[in-house]
Amino acid sequence: MPSTVTSLFTARRVRAFAFGSVLAVAGALAVTAWAGPHGEHGRHGAHAQHAGFMMGGSPRHLERLLDSVDATEAQRGEVRRIAAAAAADLKAQREAGRALRERQMQLFTQPTVDANAVEALRREMLAQHDRSSQRMTQAIVEASRVLTPEQRAQLAERMQSRRDMMKRHHRERRALDKPLG
Repeated sequence: MPSTVTSLFTARRVRAFAFGSVLAVAGALAVTAWAGPHGEHGRHGAHAQHAGFMMGGSPRHLERLLDSVDATEAQRGEVRRIAAAAAADLKAQREAGRALRERQMQLFTQPTVDANAVEALRREMLAQHDRSSQRMTQAIVEASRVLTPEQRAQLAERMQSRRDMMKRHHRERRALDKPLG
């Protein structure tokens, strides 16, 4: 009987580890992709055009992430290639999204807003977002095949630590922003 409990516990731990690993890679790859355009070069300026964009902001950040998991040169090259390809695809998709938002503004500034046109545009925007999400997912899966389970677990730990730090930072900011008295 104890072996059944142990094997169930082990299976759950393996599934949790696998899920956490995929989540870590997903988070690492998607940190900036959700943000959409913020100015001429995107949220992270000219860095958004480089491979590091996909892994959290800059080529240097990508290198730090790869350093933190002791990635081999072969892994580094492959992750850089994946990130660069995804970044190029997502740049084109961001530009398409920008055009959709401009059309949205045009519709909303008309003397009479055409509800059917707005709904059709909303559906186009959802489809465009879905294409971006699919491309991100593809990059995540590709990167997960390059990194080992141990490396993905290290990324998950690093990301959890970062989330914990950010939560603490936000709590401290809210405490400072509360009115005195």
